[in-house]
Amino acid sequence: MKILALLVSLSLLVFIHELGHYLFARLFKTRVDKFYLFFNPYFSILRAKKVKGKWNLSWFSKKSPDSFETEPDHTEWGIGWVPLGGYCAISGMIDENTTSADQLPSEVNPWEYRSKPAWQRLLIVLGGVIMNFVGALIIFSMMLFAWGKETLPIQNATMGYDYTDVALKNGFQNGDIILAVNAKPVYEMQDAVEKLLLDESPTCTIRRGLETIKIDLPKDFSKQMIAANAKLFAAPRFPFVIDNFAIGSIAQKSGMEIGDSIVGINGVETQTFTDFVGEISKYKSKEVRVDFYRNNTAQSVLLNLDDNGKIGAVARSPYLIFPTKEISYGFFESIPAGIAQGTETLVNYVKQFKFVFSKEGASQLGGFGTIGNLFPASWSWPIFWQMTAFLSIILAFMNILPIPGLDGGHVMFTLWEMITRRKPGDKFLERAQMVGMILLFTLLIYANGNDLVRWIGGKF
Repeated sequence: MKILALLVSLSLLVFIHELGHYLFARLFKTRVDKFYLFFNPYFSILRAKKVKGKWNLSWFSKKSPDSFETEPDHTEWGIGWVPLGGYCAISGMIDENTTSADQLPSEVNPWEYRSKPAWQRLLIVLGGVIMNFVGALIIFSMMLFAWGKETLPIQNATMGYDYTDVALKNGFQNGDIILAVNAKPVYEMQDAVEKLLLDESPTCTIRRGLETIKIDLPKDFSKQMIAANAKLFAAPRFPFVIDNFAIGSIAQKSGMEIGDSIVGINGVETQTFTDFVGEISKYKSKEVRVDFYRNNTAQSVLLNLDDNGKIGAVARSPYLIFPTKEISYGFFESIPAGIAQGTETLVNYVKQFKFVFSKEGASQLGGFGTIGNLFPASWSWPIFWQMTAFLSIILAFMNILPIPGLDGGHVMFTLWEMITRRKPGDKFLERAQMVGMILLFTLLIYANGNDLVRWIGGKF
């Protein structure tokens, strides 16, 4: 399911990106020779082109039919067989689809990319990035319109939070409730985490029991989190109220019911679900007494655990225990809210990007395996669209980096031409493109190599 979600999401984002290039190219009357979803070395699953007013289709062909050559101004649309991207081959443009500048005719034709003024070429190149960013804003807006927004305010989680080991080593204690970061109040854990990780030397104000104290975090706190591969900074502590049972549940067979609130094991108090999990792990393949409340009445039951040490009961979500904040959006209200969410996502990602150049950040770079793990094991439309919008933001930002082989490389050379009034030669662009592609392939191999190492080490 993760693989399917990843392929569908990336396919949609690639299509949107390449469509941006296509629309701007056609706006300026530039030919687009081919538009492909997925790559098609050796053969294509589908080739389609409008010839004399009718669509001609070619399935599983190694080359385009001769009839396609009669309509050079029309685009060949296709589906390749390597599901790792796609491309939009623009006539007269030196990019990854043009292996050599010598492929271009010596005479510059008016329908070619290279014949267009610099400002038009700049917009054609930026089309993909623009479409990805606008696409993300649309997705965020429509998600808010369809599902609204539900959050758990920090202080509503009255039992506090359980923190990752890195936070515990730097002064946090399980049960702490964050009140402010750098003297600015925070109301949602996501906002608190962003400030703690992105601000340098943050100071955190917390409530611990009846006390209010401050914790000064070190400058390298973010790098510590990255190095530890900490996926979650904090999770709310909540009581273990049974919400459902697994098939063959030991607890259900022993008479426990949905709604029972577990409070202890063998006389040891377990106030939270985390406490319960930690305590029961000591009694694998043993008999234990589980203390619980049902309708405000204290009860207990003896359970014979198997070697997994689990009772087969599903805990009720803290979102169903503590008061949450729900916001509904009308259609026109969702648009500015979606734009704000997309802009904030981009800003935070740009701030995080600096960690890529650190030792800790480079070691955590991941490829398709890491991205795929962002999706849940079971299908969820809200999570799918949330991740698609997030990946669209990343794709837009990464593509605008001034690296030959990316859209940002074309932007860099076009801006240079607009400033100096000197156009880089085709041979120079070809060599720059080659260097950029080598860098990108090296990064791709390194990132996916990290995934392979983690997979071998059992961290996936």
